Amino acid sequence: MQNEKTPRKLLDQVSDAIRIKHYSLRTEKTYIEWIRRYILFHKKRHPNDMGAEEIQAFIAHLATQRTVSASTQNQALSALMFLYRHVLQKEIALTSDLIRAEKSKTLPTVLTHPEAMTVIGKMTGTAQLMTKILYGSGLRLMECLRLRIKDIDFGNCQIIVRDGKGEDDRLTILPDSLIPYLQTHLKTIQSIHQKDLKDGFGEV
Repeated sequence: MQNEKTPRKLLDQVSDAIRIKHYSLRTEKTYIEWIRRYILFHKKRHPNDMGAEEIQAFIAHLATQRTVSASTQNQALSALMFLYRHVLQKEIALTSDLIRAEKSKTLPTVLTHPEAMTVIGKMTGTAQLMTKILYGSGLRLMECLRLRIKDIDFGNCQIIVRDGKGEDDRLTILPDSLIPYLQTHLKTIQSIHQKDLKDGFGEV
């Protein structure tokens, strides 16, 4: 009975660690699911009692038996590395002979600049502003959703992307054309915030 409860307690710790990092809810659910599958694959052994050998066996299983895509395999590996590094406080060194899923040879469809502008022109409001930021600054969707006022450097025309891919911060450009739209948006948000405070709602 105790062994059945152990993964649940561990997954609670994973949720806490992910939320401290301000990862998205989708990432949290995905990481927890992969960690749960890893535990079940090894017959409910606690990850503390496992290491590089068990991780490699699970990742190889995904590539050879489940025939997952390379991106899915990388997602599973990222979840397990997060578990060991940020929850169990262990550094895992994987060997170079890790079996990798074959990468897709399908080329992505990329819109031309006029096509992108046409799509953006059909949008309005906050959705349009977000899409302009994604396109003009090269942000990923969740990076855009997590932006805060302190991340916008109007003076240097830069955006600070915090905890991006690989858990690193980085700088990216803020196109001049977006500055007036962003400033107008922030003024609107500020007025809403002030009204919320006046009505007794939260401070954030």
